Amino acid sequence: MNETKIQPHWWSKTLAGLFAGFFLSMGIVGIFAWLGPDGLTLQISEEQRLWKTQFNMWIITPIWLTILSFVYLFKTGKQAWTWLGGLACLTITIVAGLRGVL
Repeated sequence: MNETKIQPHWWSKTLAGLFAGFFLSMGIVGIFAWLGPDGLTLQISEEQRLWKTQFNMWIITPIWLTILSFVYLFKTGKQAWTWLGGLACLTITIVAGLRGVL
């Protein structure tokens, strides 16, 4: 049995979770903000807009901390950077496309 074990690349995994995980959580919340309730409709009241803004702002932290908690399950730090960085780029590109920036 030639299994590769999880390597203890603590610094690279932690930095991947902090930086790439942060941008990934921002991208996930951005997609939710645009595709979630009343996301594409601009006809919502000021109270609903404030509630939605606050919810989106506060949900970033639990998502980010969940990503940071599970980042140590990657086998190497390079793999953590590759996956989290790639997913962060993908989600931010989707958000930019939904906003019509691209």
